[in-house]
Amino acid sequence: METLIDEVNPIANVLPEVMHFDVLKGGQIVFLLGLLIFLGSFGGRLFQKLKIPQVVGYIVAGIIVGASGFKVLGDSLISALDPVSTIALSLIGFLVGAELKIDVIKKYGRQFVGILFGETLVPFVVVSCLITLVTYILMENVFYAVSLGLLLGAICTATAPAATTDVLKEYRTKGPLTTTVLGIVAMDDAFALILYTVATSIASPLLEGKSVPVLAQLGSIAYEISGSILLGLFFGFILSQIIKGINNDDGRVLGFSLGTLFLCTGVCELAKFSAGPVVLKFDNIMAAMSIGFFIANFSLPKIQQLFKLVERYTPPVYVLFFVTVGARLNIWKLKPLFLVVALLYVSGRTIGKTIGARLGAKLTRAPETVKKYLPFCLLSQAGVAIGLSTAAGKDFSNTIGTEIMLVITATTFIVQILGPVCVKFGVTKAGEVGLDVTAEDILKKSKVSDVSVRGKKICSQKSYAIVNENDTVGKIIGSFSHHENSNYCVRGIDGKLIGIISLEHIKEAMQIGEMGEYMLAVDIMDKQKTVCKPEMPLADAYRLFSDYDTEAIGITDDEGTPLGILEKYTVEHYLHHELLALNHKLASMG
Repeated sequence: METLIDEVNPIANVLPEVMHFDVLKGGQIVFLLGLLIFLGSFGGRLFQKLKIPQVVGYIVAGIIVGASGFKVLGDSLISALDPVSTIALSLIGFLVGAELKIDVIKKYGRQFVGILFGETLVPFVVVSCLITLVTYILMENVFYAVSLGLLLGAICTATAPAATTDVLKEYRTKGPLTTTVLGIVAMDDAFALILYTVATSIASPLLEGKSVPVLAQLGSIAYEISGSILLGLFFGFILSQIIKGINNDDGRVLGFSLGTLFLCTGVCELAKFSAGPVVLKFDNIMAAMSIGFFIANFSLPKIQQLFKLVERYTPPVYVLFFVTVGARLNIWKLKPLFLVVALLYVSGRTIGKTIGARLGAKLTRAPETVKKYLPFCLLSQAGVAIGLSTAAGKDFSNTIGTEIMLVITATTFIVQILGPVCVKFGVTKAGEVGLDVTAEDILKKSKVSDVSVRGKKICSQKSYAIVNENDTVGKIIGSFSHHENSNYCVRGIDGKLIGIISLEHIKEAMQIGEMGEYMLAVDIMDKQKTVCKPEMPLADAYRLFSDYDTEAIGITDDEGTPLGILEKYTVEHYLHHELLALNHKLASMG
């Protein structure tokens, strides 16, 4: 196959030479990191406004400043930012591991295994056959065609967890589809490594006339997977023991958590050594995932709160990661013959993932939403696929290495743009968007007027939680006995809110004797400490309870006319009801 590289990049000539960074000097690294995070965040926000997942905006920002755009980032600098990618993938693995709860695995284990085999083996076969057939027709070299097909077929099985989990997190998804996706993307990279090793063992003798022991290669993969898991579990145990003795110090918990995670990642990167024809190493994603798995399943509930702390740290790292992914892509290197192979790769991978995922879901009797929409969530590829293509570039530098790297680079661009959009489509159609919420989330998105008790809004012109200042205690008692409120607003002669009566006020009045029944509301009320409006965010209104040390707050319109009363226990009942409804919905989804 002809060399498929074209170094022309007209866009890069627009910027002056001073804006092209290849080797950083002094404070330039601070400027550059700030520029990349700012541009990435801006691109993410812009695409979010366009109803497109923000990760696409990060990648587009990287394309603009990278090899395909103004070349603000030189090749050596992009390589120098590799630690950012390593850290980001470790953080992703750690948070994915947090989702692998033992009780969930017991419930979905059979389903995960069936789908995993389907969505890896079927695309491997489809892509390998397609590319082998077409390449043989074009090149008439059976060894070349088989080798290229096998290697690309193995690489295509990997699914990028980063872009997928970023979309799931952005849209707060929860349900059987989300659970399946998290489980699959956390495990199929191991399958990709195994298939790549097998493909390499076959392709090497075909292309270069030298043999690589298959058993030795498979043994190295078994070592890498098992070693990575054991290493991660060890670091997870150490972290849980350290944090167990820390109380109410989020900063220290975050420091130990990130320090342990990065230390484990560093060990994985430093653990590479040669053993005959095989290179033994640990996988940092799998090790980080094992740390998260251990903390999620074998530590105290208070320790598991560290996931929220770590998650707050991740956004700028993710932005840098996806910007550098986009910066690596060079669309000016593409040529027609190469585009044919890339098109076959994307088409075969998409068809294979779709057939395999649906077949696996059907055989394991997965919920209908998983059968229909799982394929949309498995299209992204990045970290592992790029890593394997880089390895192929080194292993087959004199034969098909360059072609494989270019195919993966270009197709990564395509699927990283379309993949997140497809994930959003899948989880939206499955009805899982917005289901991963807490009481705090409901508070933030609700207004005072949304609160209801047994289907009746607490805020209305005809609210039963309002009495007049001249109403007697006896009359008010009758109202208390028919309704659930423990507090009532008192309306003055002018129609304005003048105070609040509680059940305690009624009890005190009744202790006087028969005369207490004839006391007026104005005689026993407390003046209102504060008020809220129907359109006021519920989170702001809820804070007023602690700010004014009260259990009830009057609701008024702009003129001060009472519309109802907001009680603390009513808000908590509303939150509990909303969460219960979400749990019922999740249970009904399977």
